[in-house]
Amino acid sequence: MEGKQPGNKNMPDFKELNDRIIAEPSTSPSLVIKTNADPESAVEDNPYAQGVDQANLEKLKGFFEGREHH
Repeated sequence: MEGKQPGNKNMPDFKELNDRIIAEPSTSPSLVIKTNADPESAVEDNPYAQGVDQANLEKLKGFFEGREHH
């Protein structure tokens, strides 16, 4: 039995696309440094915060400020 192939039949298979590079995630640690040039608020000038309701805004702030929020 063949698997379902949803979507546009004219779309090439993902493995055949050659117009982009998909890098593997780094196995080494990364360093993130906050500077005084960064905005005070985690949502200021943050495109992810646009159009977010108040409940999710608190979760978003917690994520970007390094706090866990359940």
